[in-house]
Amino acid sequence: MKRKYNQIITELTDKELLYHLYLTQIILLGISLILGAILYDHFSYIQNIDLLDHHILTIGIPAGVIIVFSDVLLMKLLPASFYDDGGLNERVFKNRHVFHIFVIALFVAFSEELLFRGIIQTKVGLVLASIIFAIIHYRYLFNWYLFFNIILLSFLIGFIYKWTGNLAVTIMMHFVIDFLLGLYIKFRLTSDDMNREEQLCE
Repeated sequence: MKRKYNQIITELTDKELLYHLYLTQIILLGISLILGAILYDHFSYIQNIDLLDHHILTIGIPAGVIIVFSDVLLMKLLPASFYDDGGLNERVFKNRHVFHIFVIALFVAFSEELLFRGIIQTKVGLVLASIIFAIIHYRYLFNWYLFFNIILLSFLIGFIYKWTGNLAVTIMMHFVIDFLLGLYIKFRLTSDDMNREEQLCE
């Protein structure tokens, strides 16, 4: 299964990967609308988004930054195989403009938090929502460390949603994580490529 998945990723162009990324998020939004209409009266789950809540700044942003800082530190300390996702994240972020990374991170954060925290967790609880969230990130199923990571992260985001009761807080946290990691991947790889070119010229 892992070999077949890696082969599919390799065969897709960067443009096709981006298309599938956006398509997946649009599907998640569609599922949110359908489930929201079935499970909630008048889409009442939208009321759990409070953009004026100070927790967005005091919890959402700091929590996201701490997660990214910890993750980058572990990337430097642990073997590269622990973070092997088949090269998908590199393909998505390496050649993207910073603003495009911003758009991707915001779209993913909104669509996934709306479904997994705003709808699923509210109805079936933190544990089941976290497991479903991890399984949806299919590529992590082939790497025990990444799967453990995504489960842990999902529990943490779910706990923060349960604590604050505000979906805007977890959307911000999710956005900060994806955006900063996207920037890290982009500029780390750009720096590595420049170093290789310099070595070849010497």
